[in-house]
Amino acid sequence: MTRALREWGQDTLVLALDTSVLFEKFCLIRVSVLFRGRAVPLVSRVIEHSSAQVDTDELLPVLAETKGLLDFVGIRQVRLLADRGFCDTDLMAWLQHCGWTYRIRIKSTLILSTPDGQRLCKISDVKLQPRETACFHHVRLTGRQFGPVHVVLGRPSDDPEQWQVVSNEPTSVDTFGEYGERFQIEEGFLDEKSGLFELEASKLRDANSLERLVMVISVATLLLVSEALDVVERGDRRRVDPHWQRGLSYLKIGHKAMSYALSRGQRLFRTLRLRGGPDPEPPKPRKRGQPSSLEALKNGWHVSFHFIS
Repeated sequence: MTRALREWGQDTLVLALDTSVLFEKFCLIRVSVLFRGRAVPLVSRVIEHSSAQVDTDELLPVLAETKGLLDFVGIRQVRLLADRGFCDTDLMAWLQHCGWTYRIRIKSTLILSTPDGQRLCKISDVKLQPRETACFHHVRLTGRQFGPVHVVLGRPSDDPEQWQVVSNEPTSVDTFGEYGERFQIEEGFLDEKSGLFELEASKLRDANSLERLVMVISVATLLLVSEALDVVERGDRRRVDPHWQRGLSYLKIGHKAMSYALSRGQRLFRTLRLRGGPDPEPPKPRKRGQPSSLEALKNGWHVSFHFIS
């Protein structure tokens, strides 16, 4: 991964932190690089733990290794995304100390306070109308008065469930879209467990052995995504993906390109790189129908800002 990231450039590197339970006995802790719709594993750990909820003490060594790898290749501009299971002020403080930015979904039980300690509200007490967003800037979290941070709350539709995201950068309705990129790591878990790599068919029931297998899968993912990047940049994408516009993920393009090359005795893996910047050939837009939650939020949305000084 350090070799592949040497050409990343000056663009922000987006990471996703998540966990996944294996065989109801093990927990896979994963930090992935989000790259053009795919989550490419960067650091993985498998521990004997039957829950996806992991203490911050177990997460920090994984994140410390991640930071060491990124420092080695000179990448300092980093944004980390995580679900509400990782809503912990110790974790946020560590990220702040590293100079990273973050977007983390937070729980409804958290309390917002002003910088001088006066209680504003409990997040669950904020009732929004459909397509309404509320931004709280320069607030503090929980009884520890952690902050200052920025919080955005949103209700995208008539569904009573609200979205709640905290960041160490000013928030807006676009923060939801930035946070939503983290779902790419969940698709990556599906590819590994029951999709392309079929990890769940493994007979392994030992944490160390599973971690080695996960490492092999991570290398394979990197190779296939890097091969797809090379195919797209050479203009050969339609040999393996016949859509006029890209219809397959980079992982599937890489897999098809590998099969195509092997069947013809062609060379594989000419380069190994992940390059920052926008996707030159993004996937075709999804079919018309129900708008996404973010589209619904932006369609006739109302935003209120609460600047706390």
